[in-house]
Amino acid sequence: MSTYIRLQIDAMAPKDANRIVKAYELTLAMLSVRDGDDPLTEMIAKTVIKVAQTGIEDPAEISAQAIRELEIR
Repeated sequence: MSTYIRLQIDAMAPKDANRIVKAYELTLAMLSVRDGDDPLTEMIAKTVIKVAQTGIEDPAEISAQAIRELEIR
Protein backbone atom coordinates (compact mmCIF):
# COMPACT_ATOMS: atom_id res chain seq x y z
CA MET A 1 0.00 0.00 0.00
CA SER A 2 1.32 3.42 -0.84
CA THR A 3 2.53 5.66 1.95
CA TYR A 4 0.15 8.35 0.76
CA ILE A 5 -2.96 6.23 1.24
CA ARG A 6 -1.76 4.96 4.63
CA LEU A 7 -1.37 8.50 5.89
CA GLN A 8 -4.78 9.49 4.58
CA ILE A 9 -6.70 6.52 5.97
CA ASP A 10 -5.11 6.86 9.41
CA ALA A 11 -7.08 10.07 9.84
CA MET A 12 -10.42 8.52 8.77
CA ALA A 13 -13.16 6.65 10.53
CA PRO A 14 -12.64 2.86 10.22
CA LYS A 15 -15.71 2.46 7.98
CA ASP A 16 -14.42 5.05 5.53
CA ALA A 17 -10.86 3.72 5.67
CA ASN A 18 -12.00 0.16 4.91
CA ARG A 19 -14.09 1.33 1.96
CA ILE A 20 -11.20 3.30 0.50
CA VAL A 21 -8.65 0.52 1.01
CA LYS A 22 -10.96 -1.94 -0.77
CA ALA A 23 -11.48 0.49 -3.64
CA TYR A 24 -7.73 1.16 -3.84
CA GLU A 25 -6.89 -2.56 -3.93
CA LEU A 26 -9.58 -3.19 -6.58
CA THR A 27 -8.20 -0.37 -8.69
CA LEU A 28 -4.64 -1.67 -8.46
CA ALA A 29 -5.83 -5.14 -9.46
CA MET A 30 -7.91 -3.84 -12.38
CA LEU A 31 -4.93 -1.85 -13.66
CA SER A 32 -2.48 -4.71 -12.99
CA VAL A 33 -0.30 -2.51 -10.79
CA ARG A 34 1.60 -4.81 -8.46
CA ASP A 35 4.63 -2.80 -7.41
CA GLY A 36 3.86 -0.75 -4.31
CA ASP A 37 6.85 1.45 -5.09
CA ASP A 38 5.52 2.36 -8.53
CA PRO A 39 4.90 6.15 -8.65
CA LEU A 40 1.57 5.37 -10.28
CA THR A 41 0.27 4.04 -6.95
CA GLU A 42 0.25 7.52 -5.41
CA MET A 43 -1.74 8.93 -8.33
CA ILE A 44 -4.19 6.03 -8.01
CA ALA A 45 -4.49 6.57 -4.26
CA LYS A 46 -5.20 10.28 -4.66
CA THR A 47 -7.83 9.60 -7.30
CA VAL A 48 -9.54 6.88 -5.25
CA ILE A 49 -9.69 9.17 -2.21
CA LYS A 50 -11.02 12.06 -4.31
CA VAL A 51 -13.77 9.85 -5.74
CA ALA A 52 -14.62 8.40 -2.32
CA GLN A 53 -15.09 11.92 -0.96
CA THR A 54 -17.93 12.47 -3.43
CA GLY A 55 -20.11 10.20 -1.31
CA ILE A 56 -19.98 7.00 -3.34
CA GLU A 57 -20.22 4.13 -0.85
CA ASP A 58 -19.53 1.01 -2.93
CA PRO A 59 -15.79 0.24 -3.29
CA ALA A 60 -16.37 -1.25 -6.77
CA GLU A 61 -18.09 1.95 -7.91
CA ILE A 62 -15.31 4.08 -6.41
CA SER A 63 -12.75 1.97 -8.25
CA ALA A 64 -14.62 2.16 -11.58
CA GLN A 65 -14.96 5.93 -11.31
CA ALA A 66 -11.30 6.32 -10.35
CA ILE A 67 -10.26 4.31 -13.40
CA ARG A 68 -12.43 6.51 -15.61
CA GLU A 69 -10.86 9.61 -14.10
CA LEU A 70 -7.38 8.25 -14.58
CA GLU A 71 -8.32 7.41 -18.17
CA ILE A 72 -6.39 4.15 -17.95
CA ARG A 73 -7.51 0.73 -19.08
